[in-house]
Amino acid sequence: MADSTAQVSRSRDLDKLLLRPGNLVDPAFEPGPELRDDLQRCAKILVVGAGGLGCELLKDLALSGFQNLEVIDMDRIEVSNLNRQFLFRLQDVGKPKAEVAAKRVMERVSGVNIVPHFCRIEDKDLDFYNDFNIIALGLDSIEARSYINAVACSFLEYDSEDNPREETIKPMVDGGTEGFKGHARVIMPGVTPCFECTIWLFPPQVKFPLCTLAETPRTAAHCIEYAHLIKWDEVHSGKAFDPDDPEHMKWVYLEAVKRAELFGIPGVTYTLTQGVVKNIIPAIASTNAIISAACALETLKIASGCSKTLSNYLTYNGVAGVHTKVTEFVKEKDCLVCGPGILVELDKSVTLQKFIDILEEHPKLLLSKTSVTHKGKNLYMQAPPILEEMTRSNLTLLLFELMGKISKDTIHVTGITAISKDKKTSCLRKLRVVFKGTDGITDMDMAGGA
Repeated sequence: MADSTAQVSRSRDLDKLLLRPGNLVDPAFEPGPELRDDLQRCAKILVVGAGGLGCELLKDLALSGFQNLEVIDMDRIEVSNLNRQFLFRLQDVGKPKAEVAAKRVMERVSGVNIVPHFCRIEDKDLDFYNDFNIIALGLDSIEARSYINAVACSFLEYDSEDNPREETIKPMVDGGTEGFKGHARVIMPGVTPCFECTIWLFPPQVKFPLCTLAETPRTAAHCIEYAHLIKWDEVHSGKAFDPDDPEHMKWVYLEAVKRAELFGIPGVTYTLTQGVVKNIIPAIASTNAIISAACALETLKIASGCSKTLSNYLTYNGVAGVHTKVTEFVKEKDCLVCGPGILVELDKSVTLQKFIDILEEHPKLLLSKTSVTHKGKNLYMQAPPILEEMTRSNLTLLLFELMGKISKDTIHVTGITAISKDKKTSCLRKLRVVFKGTDGITDMDMAGGA
């Protein structure tokens, strides 16, 4: 009897949304107990990130009736996380965030199953991400958001009139916080703007002149960046700095302390060192909670149709009072990520190796270390070594034959591309490959190149 009462109590507010009709519901919304049960049994949600926002998302989604959740995060718990990432305790320091967060939520919310993944988001293949109905993002990195956005958009297919096929749309709900400010947005690839369509919303990172760092440092941040950008290369020639390696971060901190003492500059701490090197903005627990609530509600609305979804970007500002605003941004028609795809015209005689070489020189791609996938089949993989060895023999084969001798189709490629003169990042791109001289392909088809 007690269990029954607890279940009714927990689902009481949810039932008001799922069991009753309304004026703002989706046209396909069918209220009833079956909808609530299907939501619990069938909906699979992936939470990307298990930090301050990710912890809140896992808790909110579990309490919103979702019972099949998975979470992915590559970080381990640090002492500095404990003031806002409420699922973690002092004894958890050093443990994977994803595993501890999943365990804590399952301990507090009965019936929910959360599968943790302690790895980089790039370590998972496309099939892994395609298995989820909705992807919820709780990230603090532009690069990570861009990668997941490209993954979700890679599933998108367009019909002959360049309209997105509804069944191939992979919804995303993205949240972000910066001190007392935050945002929540709904991304429906092909319908609403994707992350790349509105990349201009994110301000450029602050950079210090190297002459200031080397000769006239004035702040603690100058000392930290000196150790990070100049001293590291002097001492560790040829060794890449890894911001996620505690030993590397500790070395930069100690060198920054020496630099600060030399110039009489106070304020260098290990936490500040992490913030400067990783460009971390101090997080506020209440902001995380507010943005997470908005993201969880949008996830529920997408999954159930119980109300119209956000259109399509909500901003929150709690610096002076409370201010919220919703802005409807417009999708970029020629977006390289959520659009129909970059057109690549090829001869039937092009081998897979030649195709990879072409992508390296393509002005819209400039891809290196490229892996190629067609309809879920790995044509060539750069890593891990065993997959590279298994697919290496395909490099000398004709791409036309590897694609089943069809005149045009979509290919997905992953690799490294430059986002500035001194910075590169992982990316995933969708290509529309067209073979010239095949049946059904005319000069008119070539005229609309990307």
